[in-house]
Amino acid sequence: MEALLRNRRLIYVTGKGGVGKTTVAAAIGLAAAEAGRRTIVCEVSEQDRVSRAFQREGVTAETEIELAENLWAITIDPSRAVTEWLAKQLGGGAPLRMLTRSHAFQYFVAAAPGAKELITIAKVWELAQLERWDARNRTYDLVVVDAPASGHGLAMLNTPRTFGEIARLGPIRRQASKIQALLGDADRTAYVAVALPEEMPVVETLELGRKLPDAVGLGLEAIIVNGVWPERFSAKDVKAIRAASRNGHDPEGAAALRAALAEHDRATLQRTHLDRLERESGARVLTLPYLFESELGLPEYQQLADLLAADL
Repeated sequence: MEALLRNRRLIYVTGKGGVGKTTVAAAIGLAAAEAGRRTIVCEVSEQDRVSRAFQREGVTAETEIELAENLWAITIDPSRAVTEWLAKQLGGGAPLRMLTRSHAFQYFVAAAPGAKELITIAKVWELAQLERWDARNRTYDLVVVDAPASGHGLAMLNTPRTFGEIARLGPIRRQASKIQALLGDADRTAYVAVALPEEMPVVETLELGRKLPDAVGLGLEAIIVNGVWPERFSAKDVKAIRAASRNGHDPEGAAALRAALAEHDRATLQRTHLDRLERESGARVLTLPYLFESELGLPEYQQLADLLAADL
């Protein structure tokens, strides 16, 4: 974890929807904060999961809320982000008000293909700078992005190059070039995929690993596999449990034996998916345990952060 947390300015966390990206992003952020880095976790949707876990309500695009010592969170709103960028370019005042109140401008931001993605990744870039668009804002050592699911996440990473080629000259081209430089700098940026030990998430993660270099010139730094069940039983144990299950027991005893075998079979199947990731991905594969709580809170995030701090 030391190289990832101490040297990078940006960690981009993505993966198939529903695999626990927000959980991993928050755990990475907490681990980095505890290592002494001023860290902000960016959510690019308005689900506000990170702040709820830390019992801090009200994380919005207008505020960078402190969750714990050295740890903040923000939800990126493209509309506000573009206003901040234009204020930097135009210096505020009447020209900014006229442009942002223009119906044509608002329609362009809402409808132009890739515009929201470009604005969002531009805001991520801004958070990682030592000089912010608004000089009153604090600066951070590390930005952890809770990115969209794989396909959308890749599309967002492609937008600086696309808009830079379209613009060719001017402030959009300059801004796009700066963002692209950060996204492709292995010394400053790392990409982390999150997966579950199941067939479809593994397939999508491998596909992400193949496409990522074309988008940014870098591969995956690590794959973090969520929800891994423990291997509780040895081969000898399983043989004994199977034999006992055939000998007849009271209903409760039989149910316990079936549950033990089902858990073993699930853990064994998960290992086959982990093996495939390790063979085919070319990235480090790390695991996080399955947590049985219905909703994760700070103790669970702390547990995961401690595991990541030891492994990455």
